[in-house]
Amino acid sequence: MVIAFACICQKLFLWYFISCIISHTLTIFTQNYNDKMIICEDLLFSHGAQVEKYSAADYIFEEGTSAKFYMQIKYGTVKLNTFLEDGKEFVHGFPFEGHCIGESYLFTGHHYAVNAIAVTSCEIIRVPKNKLLNILLEKPSLMLALNKYTADRLHFRYLVSSFLAISDPMIKLEKLFDHIKSYFGYEEAYSFLIPYTRQQIATLTGLRVETVIRNIKKMHKHKLVKLDSTRIYY
Repeated sequence: MVIAFACICQKLFLWYFISCIISHTLTIFTQNYNDKMIICEDLLFSHGAQVEKYSAADYIFEEGTSAKFYMQIKYGTVKLNTFLEDGKEFVHGFPFEGHCIGESYLFTGHHYAVNAIAVTSCEIIRVPKNKLLNILLEKPSLMLALNKYTADRLHFRYLVSSFLAISDPMIKLEKLFDHIKSYFGYEEAYSFLIPYTRQQIATLTGLRVETVIRNIKKMHKHKLVKLDSTRIYY
């Protein structure tokens, strides 16, 4: 019993430690990229939006439930995942501040096919579905912005899926870094701070954490990235 309790404590501490690292990285990241908000917060609040707070590991929504709210991340990182029949986890992405989650389900009759789980403590702006539709009717340009965001994310999923056919880990990492750097409009070398931890990079690319760490060091040696403690600049 003592051993089991010690194992539980160790896992809780590890989860807390990882959450702190992600939160620290995210704070640095959003200082530069908060202009990527999909819909202006003031506009959402003027239409009755409310902020819901979640702790790390809380479910924001679950697979199989219906979409009743537009949700936009005000603070924190969220994991979109699916649990397979054998208990394994498939991660679809790690949206963070400014991103919306599950928005496409507001326009279909389908239930969520994924879970949204808080990786760090999160604040989520929620607007009822009918009020979001009113906003889009008032400002049709926002529908274009929402469609562009959804299209960009779909492109990202296609990109991640293509990683399965690539055997060279370094090429996988370069493709991932190229995409997110381009998405945020950065061009100069070392100007872009990668917003993911090494564990998250491993999850997105299907690589082992050790492989990611080893190849990032190799990229640093070839001057493809610049390392500053745990930060990766591309």
